[in-house]
Amino acid sequence: MNKFLLLGLICTCILFHGGGARAQTASIEINVNNIKSGKGSIRLGLFTTKEDFLKNAVARKVLKPEGKEITVIFENLPPGDYALSVIHDENDNGELDSNKLGIPKEGFAFGNNAFGSFGPPSFEKAKITVTNEPVKQVITLKYF
Repeated sequence: MNKFLLLGLICTCILFHGGGARAQTASIEINVNNIKSGKGSIRLGLFTTKEDFLKNAVARKVLKPEGKEITVIFENLPPGDYALSVIHDENDNGELDSNKLGIPKEGFAFGNNAFGSFGPPSFEKAKITVTNEPVKQVITLKYF
């Protein structure tokens, strides 16, 4: 093969493929609505496995509520499955408070607005699949 032809093919490949391997990333935009008050903070967590769900978040955001809704964006996420947890930590103690029966005293929600029976939903129900395209979720906080 001619040296110039080979050099031209290499340059064309570099131009079309960006010059090297880049990890694909995307984002999740979450609109949290039905915020009851401006007290405390809104805490969001993303989890990548059912074993870590609600225990070990791979990404977290904590924001002061300002109004009845907020929008949060998690950026630069590798493609995959992420279960989402949201709490309105009104007393800012870092956890979801509950009464003696285990019923939450603060607002909470999960990805896909999933709801569990007698506890949180499964990882599968709360998961959001992220590809190379941005993902949007509208999440409604629930209060008892």
